[in-house]
Amino acid sequence: MTPGSNIPLTATRVAVDVSAPVRLDVSGLLLTADGKVRSDDDFIFFNQPSGPGVTYQSGGGTTPDVITVDTASVPPGIEKIVVTASPDAAGQTFQGIEPTATIRNADDGSVLATFTPPQLGTETALVIVEVYLRGGAWKARAVGQGYANGLAGIATDFGVSVEEPAPAATPAPAAPTAPPAAMAPPSGPPVQGPPPPAAADPRIAAPPAAPAAPAPPAPGAGKINLDKGRVSLQKNQTVSLVKAGRPLLAQVKMGLGWEPAFRGKDIDLDASVIAYGPQRNHIDSCYFGKLSILNGAVKHSGDNLTGEGGGDDEVIVVDLGRLPQEVTGLVFTVNSFSGQKFTEVAKAYCRLIDAATNEELVRFDLTNAESQTGVMMAKLVRQFSGEWDMTAMGDFVKSRTVRGMVKPAAQAL
Repeated sequence: MTPGSNIPLTATRVAVDVSAPVRLDVSGLLLTADGKVRSDDDFIFFNQPSGPGVTYQSGGGTTPDVITVDTASVPPGIEKIVVTASPDAAGQTFQGIEPTATIRNADDGSVLATFTPPQLGTETALVIVEVYLRGGAWKARAVGQGYANGLAGIATDFGVSVEEPAPAATPAPAAPTAPPAAMAPPSGPPVQGPPPPAAADPRIAAPPAAPAAPAPPAPGAGKINLDKGRVSLQKNQTVSLVKAGRPLLAQVKMGLGWEPAFRGKDIDLDASVIAYGPQRNHIDSCYFGKLSILNGAVKHSGDNLTGEGGGDDEVIVVDLGRLPQEVTGLVFTVNSFSGQKFTEVAKAYCRLIDAATNEELVRFDLTNAESQTGVMMAKLVRQFSGEWDMTAMGDFVKSRTVRGMVKPAAQAL
């Protein structure tokens, strides 16, 4: 799955586990139509492992934690169960970690879908998938919404009040007959005083009467965006195409350029873009032999046979606002049909330009080369919240045509 995509659930009971190279804490929240929990009973996690229609099972650090949703037992008024994940180690981010959510039939273990969010950075918690009710039918959606302020950010966003840890103080001697304090979660602060009621997370309390609804996180929260002007990306870095809190949904140009590594020798490369759907399914490809796809939402400037001259060698124009909803990913590639390797290419780059102003928004310069005939330069992925993310790739592939790029590019989404 890709961010924002959904599938109908063919099983009444579904299990969602989230795996990663590090141990993760996985939890579930039951939400009403307004996107809020009803009380702390709707927060399901290791310290409160069961709720109405939703259960938590610990993996014990050797297997992933699992949230199981019995859609037939979810109470009326609950329209969505979000599954969250955060690194167990205090302060650890998702930088360099690629968590994968697997949605299974809870009865026979068969896999219904998997989802790995795009490149992550400073996020310390994720809403990774959601199980939701729409038109009387249950579905699952890939989300991948990151939070830079951990579990507290998620809890606050969904209407749970978060208690700040009290300042350290010298504890009074406990009475001999006092019961022991409840154990805090591994990544939480020490707990002082009496244990919290109903096995609640000591970091999270039930919401007070009529709490003020917190503002939802802005699109692209926790990611680099366009607010500070032109962004220069390194390999695997991501920028959210958001400016002043608003997603960029206008016409943009992806300019791709290169020069021959050896003066006087022409280099004939072909730039293309491949469009994918929610299941990473190939929808169409735009290249020198097919200059317009998706009813004109994506257009190609035509073939450059030499690579000589300054500026962009080939340009692909994308109208983000006109892309069909079924398109959730675009991968921009460059191939050498004549068989010349990228070791014979110099100064290859791609840059994203605002088509209305010709302002350069994002740039990625390819700094390494491999003896291959194809390279995936960058990808645009539609996020659950509506904006697009651009990620620098720079991954080489043995392929002289865009047709040979379809499968590896799908795997890279």
